[in-house]
Amino acid sequence: MIRRHDMPFGASVGDDGVRFRLWAPSAGQVTLCLEDGPELPMPAAGEGWYELTSTAARAGSRYRFRVDGKLRVPDPASRYNPDDVHGASEVIDPAAFDWQDGDWRGRPWHEAVIYELHVGSFSPEGTFAGVEARLDDLAATGITAIELMPVADFPGTRNWGYDGVLPYAPDAAYGRPEGLKRLVQAAHARGLMVLLDVVYNHFGPEGNYLHVYARRFFNERHRTPWGAAINFDGDDARPVREFFIHNALYWLEEYHLDGLRLDAVHAIKDDSRPDIVEELGARVRAALGGRRHAHLVLENDANTARYLAGDFDAQWNDDIHHCFHTLLTGEADGYYHDYAQNRYWLLGRCLAEGFAFQGEASSFRGGETRGEPSRQLPPTRFVSFLQNHDQIGNRAFGERLTELAEPAALRAAAAIQLLAPNPPLLFMGEEWGTRRCFPFFCDFGPELAAAVTEGRRREFARFERFQDPKARQAIPDPSAPATFAAAKLDWGEREAPAHREWLRFYRALLNLRRQVLVPRLARIPGDNGDLDVLGEQGIRVAWYLDDGSRYAVTANLSDRPLRAWVPEGEVVYAAPSPGESDTLPPWCVVWTLERGHG
Repeated sequence: MIRRHDMPFGASVGDDGVRFRLWAPSAGQVTLCLEDGPELPMPAAGEGWYELTSTAARAGSRYRFRVDGKLRVPDPASRYNPDDVHGASEVIDPAAFDWQDGDWRGRPWHEAVIYELHVGSFSPEGTFAGVEARLDDLAATGITAIELMPVADFPGTRNWGYDGVLPYAPDAAYGRPEGLKRLVQAAHARGLMVLLDVVYNHFGPEGNYLHVYARRFFNERHRTPWGAAINFDGDDARPVREFFIHNALYWLEEYHLDGLRLDAVHAIKDDSRPDIVEELGARVRAALGGRRHAHLVLENDANTARYLAGDFDAQWNDDIHHCFHTLLTGEADGYYHDYAQNRYWLLGRCLAEGFAFQGEASSFRGGETRGEPSRQLPPTRFVSFLQNHDQIGNRAFGERLTELAEPAALRAAAAIQLLAPNPPLLFMGEEWGTRRCFPFFCDFGPELAAAVTEGRRREFARFERFQDPKARQAIPDPSAPATFAAAKLDWGEREAPAHREWLRFYRALLNLRRQVLVPRLARIPGDNGDLDVLGEQGIRVAWYLDDGSRYAVTANLSDRPLRAWVPEGEVVYAAPSPGESDTLPPWCVVWTLERGHG
């Protein structure tokens, strides 16, 4: 089976040669530079487009575009750049890959148990093939979806992926395009979905040549932490919007991915209606036509609930992470300040209603209101997590909760997260309680690398623990190879008794989720969660599932016993055992299911 997404730009192999198309409205002339052939003028095609079909090129040909007789640049829609972001692009023929997963229709969203991983540090190989080799382990754990951190071509050989500059090209450090396709196909053979993190709010600081020949790709009217915003609502915004909409369709169609997670859509500046997020969602749904399950997930610090009532399946719920984190660590710096007060109610509100902040004022943001009402949405719209790449890696040393929290408290939090109606997300290695850090790392050129290192250390100067310059110097250098090496998972540590026990614990919880909860989640309604705060120690939250049963968690989230009654019904999970009394021991979580309601 052949899968190909037809793009209005880039290099496309056809019967009459290879068609090259570039939007370069700031250029006076463009030529095609074939590394194994001639340099060919590209005729202007109107409205800033340059286009040429040539029989001198073929699949495997390497090429660049020369702008105004000077700088040679890679194709911004390159399907592959084997020599990194400054090198030549390679013509890829999607028809050369013969897909063998034609029966795969995906999985419904309520079955999602998501495993976020970074391709470069997940395995010793650091490649797509290295991920493929571990798929059986993930399936056996109870994972149903792997989510890849961004793979779009970034500068250097190690990067989190959020500095990508060639959004259509899988990074060569991870393997060729066929390697990613093989990974997706192998995952589908094991019943695993594959989601991809994509970045549509900015380009990385090195290797982005769009400013040279397509200055209208950016809108100076909007400013972002990365400079002028991507132009989604100014003059000539249509080609820019199409560039990103086609990127979403390309990953879903040509790579047969099961979904996308859109990074930080709150950082996208777009005053038009529909905005680019809404238009992208609608275009994806129209293109796929319901023929298979394909999921769209947001990261959105603004808690914009209206997106979740439309074409988007879910949002990463940072609020629930922050509530868990303050409970487990006692930290109240930075954005955790908003969650350190009233923390039991806020955690319960996340479980019962979705967002903790639904229009309330944020003290961290100087009193600015944040969020929209979300109670009307079903809990499956909110992805929950105890850890992810951001919340670990944005710490100075990239410590995990295994370093920061007491084991009993962490087990209690995991029992709530993994058995709640929200789709749970794990970060790689979490399932066996790894203590390996995940610090921020990158591989820029020397001048930029030095600036990033200094900037990162300066960023932490506002924290009391890092006000001494000597303390800041201990923060790992993001550009040092050793920082990246420290992030590599050690799969051998799973054999240690403590890690084997964590893995058994996670697998048992996910098995319970699959058996008891998932069959009752497909049509769980919104406006459904009931919350009780149990003194200053715990919570009780209950939902009606789609078969009319009442599902409830009662939790003592403290290191002191708590007098509390447990709802009637079958005890699905209870640890530590509450015994026969109405007193819950410290860090006790009890899940119950009472049938027959509705």
